[in-house]
Amino acid sequence: MNRRAVVLLGLGSLSIGVKGTSPAFAASDYPRRPIRLVVPRSAGGVLDIIGRYWANWTAANLGAVVVENYGGGGGMTGTAMVAHAAADGYTLLLGSTSDLVLNPTLTTDELYDPIKDFSAVSGLAISVAAIMVNPAVPAHDLKELVAYAKANPGKLSYGSAGAGTMSNLCGELFKKLADVPDVVHIPYKGAAGGYGDLIAGNIPIMTSNITGSILALHQAGQIRILAVATDHRLSAAPDIPTTAEAGFPDLIAQLFVGVFAPTGTPQPVIDDLAKVSQQAVADKSFQEKLQDAGFESVVDFGPQRTTKYLGEELVRWTPILKESGLKPG
Repeated sequence: MNRRAVVLLGLGSLSIGVKGTSPAFAASDYPRRPIRLVVPRSAGGVLDIIGRYWANWTAANLGAVVVENYGGGGGMTGTAMVAHAAADGYTLLLGSTSDLVLNPTLTTDELYDPIKDFSAVSGLAISVAAIMVNPAVPAHDLKELVAYAKANPGKLSYGSAGAGTMSNLCGELFKKLADVPDVVHIPYKGAAGGYGDLIAGNIPIMTSNITGSILALHQAGQIRILAVATDHRLSAAPDIPTTAEAGFPDLIAQLFVGVFAPTGTPQPVIDDLAKVSQQAVADKSFQEKLQDAGFESVVDFGPQRTTKYLGEELVRWTPILKESGLKPG
């Protein structure tokens, strides 16, 4: 029995329901019972934290929300559950670029279609990857790092949070754009394992998504962040240049996080959820909580803009992923 069959069999046992089986209801009555937000990661992680921030805000402004964690399959198990849930507004997904762009492109198991099976509700935040080095590396910007790599062919390596993660893709995209293909990738089981090796000098380079702890290491001089992989400076790190400023405008690697519903969810329900979500990301206290978790809020990312953004990310990342030979992380 393949993984797709196992996941689909599990859907029924979890009583999430099947699309089209729920009775009709008036949108003005929504919600009449608690909303379920599925976070396709284990409890306690950064995505789980964001999901609970959103759930708390939504509960206070719309109705009760229950966060349910379904890890496994690199996020694909929980995402598939929502894809096949009843389209009634009571089962939602906290989805990310990993779940809706990277994994579907990397895997041959068609557990869900990221375009056909989901309706975007709202974007919430992005987590930006960065390129950093051990302080002993004689590079203080990306151009100096490229020069150093080319002067030491086959001698350098970089660590990431794992194969197929956004941090890994940031490293591979950097190698491609900088024409330094012989920098060896060392995948870790999460970024934490790589930090110790970077500080100790066991690896000279690391690509990792920005967090508060990473910024603290940078400020303490234990690591040196050369650039963040985006086209605008981060509010949490305004002194760190972007890859675009460093001469690599196409080196954009950021994890997008948003709320999604199964396709077919009534539009008035989508609109209500989008309105509450946008009120949340515009709130200063909500933004501060996201920053503490290493994320930047995305304002005015309603259903249409979120759909357009993820479609563009699919187009941008698909050829890179196909070339890489990576597996879903």
